[in-house]
Amino acid sequence: MPARDAETRLTGEYLLARFQALDAFLTEHQGLWQPRPFTHLQLPWEARHPELAQWLRRRSLAEAESSHNQPHTLPAPAPFPQLAAQSRTLSAVDNLPTAALAPAPPRLNVDVPGRKWQQIEAFGAALQFADSSTHWLDWCAGKGHLGRRLLQPGQQLTCLEYDPALIAAGMALSKHHRLPTSHCQQDVMAEDAALQLNRKHTPVALHACGDLHVRLMQLASTAGCNQMAVAPCCYNRISAEQYQPLSDPARRSALRLSVEELGLPLSETVTAGARVRQQRDISMARRLGFDQLQRQLRGRDDYLPTPSLPSSWLGKPFADYCQELAALKGLSTGEQDWTTLETQGWQRLAEVRNLELVRGLFRRPLEMWLVLDLALFLAQNGYSVQVGRFCETALTPRNLMVLAERDLGADFPAAACG
Repeated sequence: MPARDAETRLTGEYLLARFQALDAFLTEHQGLWQPRPFTHLQLPWEARHPELAQWLRRRSLAEAESSHNQPHTLPAPAPFPQLAAQSRTLSAVDNLPTAALAPAPPRLNVDVPGRKWQQIEAFGAALQFADSSTHWLDWCAGKGHLGRRLLQPGQQLTCLEYDPALIAAGMALSKHHRLPTSHCQQDVMAEDAALQLNRKHTPVALHACGDLHVRLMQLASTAGCNQMAVAPCCYNRISAEQYQPLSDPARRSALRLSVEELGLPLSETVTAGARVRQQRDISMARRLGFDQLQRQLRGRDDYLPTPSLPSSWLGKPFADYCQELAALKGLSTGEQDWTTLETQGWQRLAEVRNLELVRGLFRRPLEMWLVLDLALFLAQNGYSVQVGRFCETALTPRNLMVLAERDLGADFPAAACG
C-alpha cells in the first residue's frame, strides 16, 4: 500500500499521527482562525499579512460566495496557498468501504425527506463490521428511520428518543411495517440512560449533536458494546462553556475551544437553498450596518452582541430595524443617514465574507481534530477504530463516520429497555 493511501486510511497508529499533525497546525495558526471577521473591523492578523488582507477586502460578495465551499482553490497572496495545501493534506481521508444494503421494504422511506433518506442509505452501506449486529440501538432516533432501514431478519431494534410525539409516530411506522422494534422514551443525558445499553447492542447515531454523540460513546464504551458507528454533528451544541477533550492526546493539547469556535466546521453552506442564502445575506448586512451605528453611538470600537431576531424583522425598513434593535440594547439612534449605513453594511458583508475564506481553510482540520479526539478516546477504551467518509460533501458536509469494534472477550453486565 502506498504511504499516502495508508495515511488517509485513518486507523490504528495513523489516528494519533494525524491528530498530532492537526493539533500542531491548528495551534500554530490560532491567530488566523479564532478571530471572527464579523466582530472585528480589523483582524489582528491583517498587520502581519497586509497584502493578503487588501487582496481579500477588494473582492466582491459574489466572488466570496463562489469561493466559499472551495477556499483552497483561491489564488490569493501568501501565506494563503501554503495554508491551503497544509489544510488539504491534513483533511484528506478515505471513503469507508461499503457494501450494498438489502433492498428496503416497500414504502419504508415514506415520511423521510429525500436527502435524509440518501444519508441513511449511505450510512448503512458503510457499516462494515466483522460480525453482524444482532440488536441495533438507534440513538436519539426521532421516528426511528435509520434503525428500521438497518433492521434485517433475525435482528432486533431499540430506538431511544426523548420526544413523545416522535416516539408515537415511530411506533406507528414500525407497527405498520411489522418490524420487531422497541421505541423507548429516554433522556440520553440522564443518569439512567446507562441502563439502556449492553454489550450486545450496536449503537448507531446519524448526526447526533454535540453532547449527544459524546454521551453515546462514553456510555457505549462503559457498557462494553461490541461495536458502534457515529456520524457526529453540531460540535458546538454542548452545555459547557468550552470543549471538554475526551482522549489523552486532546487533553494534552494547548487548544482551548469555545462554543463559538466549535461552530467553525458548521459554517459551510453546501445544502442551503437560494432563498435561505438571500435571507442570511440580508440579515448579516443589516447586523453589520447596525454594528457601524452602535460603535458610533457608544463611542466604543468593539462588537455589541445582539439577540436572535425573527425573520419578520427583515421586512422592516432598515431605519426601523436599527431603531428597534438599538432600543433593545438601550441605545437612542437620533437622526442618521440610513441609506449610507445600509450601504456600509453591504460593503462590510463583502469584506467579512472574503476575510472568512482564511478561516475556511481551518473548517475541516478543526472538524477532523474533534472527530479524531472521539476516535482516540474509543481506542483508549479497547476499540479498533476507523474514521472515514460515508458519503460525498454534496449530500452532507457532516460526512465523517467513526466505526469502532472491540475485543469480545470482556464480560459486561446486561441492561434492558425500561
